[in-house]
Amino acid sequence: MSTPRFYCNAKLGPGAQLELPEAAAHHASRVLRLKAGDEARLFNGDGSDYRVELLRVAREGVTVKVIEWTTVSRESPLRVTLAQAISSGDRMDFTLQKAVELGVDAIHPLAAERSVVKLAGERAEKRRDHWQNVVISACEQSGRARVPQVAPPTAMLNWLGAMPDFKQKIMLSPDAPQSLHELPRPAGDICLLIGCEGGFAPAEIKAATSVGFTPVRLGPRVLRTETAALAALSAMQTLWGDF
Repeated sequence: MSTPRFYCNAKLGPGAQLELPEAAAHHASRVLRLKAGDEARLFNGDGSDYRVELLRVAREGVTVKVIEWTTVSRESPLRVTLAQAISSGDRMDFTLQKAVELGVDAIHPLAAERSVVKLAGERAEKRRDHWQNVVISACEQSGRARVPQVAPPTAMLNWLGAMPDFKQKIMLSPDAPQSLHELPRPAGDICLLIGCEGGFAPAEIKAATSVGFTPVRLGPRVLRTETAALAALSAMQTLWGDF
């Protein structure tokens, strides 16, 4: 069995002793049934993995001691922010999970005109926390030692008016006149803009292009929202990244 790996939002260093977070402790003791003396790996998003020994495994919690740390180099050479229109059901979870596996650097959920799911207030904050946990789990599985941050859900037009300055802005559109492979290699940060189930409304497309987004297509077929982001990220990693 491979060494279990858990996220731990704490300061880590050689010799440090600490209690595992509740979710990690439950997984270690109840699911994997680890015992005192077993080893695991922790990461906190600082770019390193920390090898730990389990000192105590009890109903009350799991105590570990950091033995050593190593720098992890699994980040993509592409710095891609995924601006994803919020989709319904499990589609959004699936998209974020796989986008993290494919190396995305940050995630901005957008409330588009045609988004089925409408979020506001406490419900929006709870959904953001849920998505952040999906991202953390994907980092645990994929070996990434830096955790992409999920931004608060934002109305798309508001986000377009206040978004960071990206060197390359790409918007998927099945009717675009050019394909992704026709674009020049990006020289800096990339923003990938993906629509929801019904695609972007005409006003949203116009607003996006007015702030510099380039519409591109991925072949002649119309892709589902959960397919589009992953196909685009895979193609970008193949053309410009580390595939």
